[in-house]
Amino acid sequence: MKTYLDCIPCFFRQALMASRIVGADEKTQKEILNRVSKLISDLSLENTPPEIGKVVYQIVNGLTGNGDPFEKFKKESNKLALKLYPGLKRKISGFEDRILAAMKLAAAGNIIDPASSVSFDINREVEELEKCFEKDFAVFDYLKFKQALKNAEYILYLGDNAGEIVFDRILIEELGKKVIYAVREKPIINDVLINDAYDCGIDKVAKVISSGSDAPGTVLSICSPEFLRIYNRAPLIISKGQGNFEALSEERKPIFFLLKAKCNVIAKDIGCDINDMILKSGLL
Repeated sequence: MKTYLDCIPCFFRQALMASRIVGADEKTQKEILNRVSKLISDLSLENTPPEIGKVVYQIVNGLTGNGDPFEKFKKESNKLALKLYPGLKRKISGFEDRILAAMKLAAAGNIIDPASSVSFDINREVEELEKCFEKDFAVFDYLKFKQALKNAEYILYLGDNAGEIVFDRILIEELGKKVIYAVREKPIINDVLINDAYDCGIDKVAKVISSGSDAPGTVLSICSPEFLRIYNRAPLIISKGQGNFEALSEERKPIFFLLKAKCNVIAKDIGCDINDMILKSGLL
């Protein structure tokens, strides 16, 4: 997906938010915004938002000296989601189509993303999770997914954010297939890293690997050769979240994008409303 003009204010908002989280003074915050402004003026909108986002956070990290502004938030997200795990497992077990129920939960969990909103409140968002079972997907390529799942020997699952990975785990436990779970190489916003995956027990249900990407999305041009070999051979790929959708939406692979539309740009690109749950096939 290309970068839209409406993405630009979001880059500035995220840069300012991250600089304030780490306690940068106003002079540093202003310099960060100056450099982001220069970055935006020099880059083509043909770049994907994760490609630009990667450089935005490099600017923040470089000027503040903090390479992981959201470290505390990620730990809190994981801890909070793990508390919900037993109850949500019991809830899923009561549905006739447990895969569908777990898929709704995983999609709804994608809301755990401080980059998506000025007024983000993780406790409020988590309280909304159980309501997802009463909702339908706005884009719902479920029959295609079930057929692909039936035929797939294994699944490559592209993780997105910390916290929500607990709900990914619940979905993985229902899929009944071998799963390779890919995470980010280095800290970027609140995206999941290998230590987050282990903290949340993903290693108990899947093989955990790094994609090699340190952008807020699976940007193939910076992924590791090892990951690309797996990606290119995967019979079924579940791509979680907005960042992975932004990075891979032009790919014609056996990908199913599982996310919640959290901004006008994504909603317009997909053709849905904000807060809609999406299960979209990458194949025509």
